[in-house]
Amino acid sequence: MSTEIQEMPEQGEIILATVTKVMDHGAYVTLDEYDDIQGFLHISEIAPGWIRSVNRFVKDGEKKVLLVKKVKAGDIDLSLKQVSKDQKKQKLKEVKKFEKGKTLLQNVQDKAKLSDEEIEKIEDKIYTKFDSVYDAFMEIARNGIITIKELKLAKKTTTAIEDICSKIKLPSVEIRGIMEITNNKSDGVEIIKKTLLDVIKKDSTLDITYLGAPKYRISITSEDFKSAEKTLKPIIQEIQTNIEKKKGVFKFTREDSKKTREN
Repeated sequence: MSTEIQEMPEQGEIILATVTKVMDHGAYVTLDEYDDIQGFLHISEIAPGWIRSVNRFVKDGEKKVLLVKKVKAGDIDLSLKQVSKDQKKQKLKEVKKFEKGKTLLQNVQDKAKLSDEEIEKIEDKIYTKFDSVYDAFMEIARNGIITIKELKLAKKTTTAIEDICSKIKLPSVEIRGIMEITNNKSDGVEIIKKTLLDVIKKDSTLDITYLGAPKYRISITSEDFKSAEKTLKPIIQEIQTNIEKKKGVFKFTREDSKKTREN
């Protein structure tokens, strides 16, 4: 007779848990990613300073991002106060991606009429190349089914995945700002116009809108803010250099950035 060993979290790990019982000295929780095994959140680890009421910070049924403080002899001690905002944000993002990945796999299973065992094998293959199922599908949506050619999946599976990925709206962001451009030379307007047209031709994700002299709005769309910033910076620098080289005046003011689409 074999005894299955329960998988346990590691000390220092950031986990997602559900509060199951709130008491005066803390709260019991179940660990969502570890088959709902139980852990304890002591009152001293809930928030800095003196806590008058545990219930003010944690409530039955709430989900919390916690730090695994100690794992010993089956007991798991947790902390809420030692979790930073960035750690919480990153964990919730991971959980959201995992849940989306599960839904995408379920869609593949339904479309290709696969068994639970077949879909598990497909998931295992995906994890040999990608950090998550969600990442795999986003990559396929961007670059086509060739992305997973080396996984050697069955034709009915790749057809289902390709069809599902064709309907995915890729997340994108937009960053923008206002350019104030003046040139008092007789051909100043033409100089400005040519400078702006030259940069537009180089990048299809770039858009420049005339708002009325001397203002122009410039915006760029990309997969994430970091990529957008990296693209925009040299463009602004190029426009400024070319305008000032022709004795013009250039000023740039950033506007609020925004997500243009959410998958």
